[in-house]
Amino acid sequence: MAKLQAHHVRLTTFIHATEDEDKVLKAIATFIPDEIDEDDVLFDVEETTGFFGNPIKVVNVEIKRSRAVRTFLKNFKELLSEEDKKYILENLDEKVDEEGTLYVRFNKQKAYLGEAKVDEGPDVVQVRIKAKAFPMRKEAVVKAVREWLEE
Repeated sequence: MAKLQAHHVRLTTFIHATEDEDKVLKAIATFIPDEIDEDDVLFDVEETTGFFGNPIKVVNVEIKRSRAVRTFLKNFKELLSEEDKKYILENLDEKVDEEGTLYVRFNKQKAYLGEAKVDEGPDVVQVRIKAKAFPMRKEAVVKAVREWLEE
């Protein structure tokens, strides 16, 4: 059974002035299983200004502890539809960077409704998984992610 191992997981999204902050936080919560202790979730909201001077909040969530990361990965894989797994696999070379991080973006509106739907649009929750592989090269991470998603 192929298991993906990771150092940490980061989720990022934006809360625009026109959005309900609680709804955006609920969208992020879709990806964080209840089994993960809230002490294992580092949560940060940073206020900034958009291009046109509009207020924007940047939400960053990080999961670092090994057990919590494993729980996240198991849940993450279960959230993916077969169609989304296929899409990620077909685009895997673009989804993994040279440092071994897998990037997957999800529709924020659907996430609010409890559904994980891969989306390349502008209004997304970005999930970054810093994978463990040996040797630590992009090719090794791509292979590990491929085996994990195809099983």
